[in-house]
Amino acid sequence: MMSEGFKSGFAAIIGRPNAGKSTLLNHVLGEKIAIMSDKPQTTRNRIQGVYTSSESQIIFIDTPGIHKPKHRLGDFMVQSAVQTLQDVDLILFIIDANDRYGPGESYILEQLQQVSTPVFLVMNKIDQLHPDQLLEKIDSYRRRADFSEVVPISALQGNNVDTLIEQITGYLEEGPQFYPEDQLTDHPERFVVSELVREKVLHLTEDEVPHSIAVYIEDMKEREEGAVYIAAVIVVERPSQKGIIIGKQGSMLKEIGKRARLDIESLLGSNVHIDLWVKVQKDWRNSRFQLNEYGYSDEEY
Repeated sequence: MMSEGFKSGFAAIIGRPNAGKSTLLNHVLGEKIAIMSDKPQTTRNRIQGVYTSSESQIIFIDTPGIHKPKHRLGDFMVQSAVQTLQDVDLILFIIDANDRYGPGESYILEQLQQVSTPVFLVMNKIDQLHPDQLLEKIDSYRRRADFSEVVPISALQGNNVDTLIEQITGYLEEGPQFYPEDQLTDHPERFVVSELVREKVLHLTEDEVPHSIAVYIEDMKEREEGAVYIAAVIVVERPSQKGIIIGKQGSMLKEIGKRARLDIESLLGSNVHIDLWVKVQKDWRNSRFQLNEYGYSDEEY
């Protein structure tokens, strides 16, 4: 029987790219700290989000989607996700209920069999599926693994997310409040700001560009009038990609900056002036130095 009192713990969100991990995290927190895109492999770092209620504090860790790596950055992303499984109290294996079971899911289940941590199967995007199909999908997964709970949700619509939170809390032990109740993430503002800029590039550019970009904040400071000044650099691998991001007469870069500024102002609660530059760094995803420089350090692995 669970003890009375305040509960706390760490829950990893793991799954294939584009399963809806970041969408779920953002919905739970009510703020955008993890960028969302319809392009796979959007999340690159383990993003920590903090949910606090009067009963519990759940520290969610949104991991990069597990996929077959094609470069050093891909290795970092997969290692980051797998390492998380050893460090948490609960694992949420989130799947797109509309997708067929494949090698990606099989690989994740193999990893989950190596840990003794309770695992929830979270069936996402149920709003796009007939109830009979959902039941068949649940039965199929139950035959493959022994899950502590199976929770169907729609992260985008919010369907059944409150139930998921209740069930997670039920598995946590009594513990301290690790973070202040108004803190949503342990990442510094610069990281979240750079991710918001990267999200706009993902939304606005062609398919050939997204996985070739990184964003870092060169300068971020509050000016005398209270507005925040931000200088951000968008890194690409080829001159042709630089041209796409800048656009005709700078039109694309202006649109990226405009959309990013709106989200950043909402995040910071103040007026923002943002300057964007585009830099070509050939094959940066295979450079250990550049990966460390842009915040994708694999030293801990």
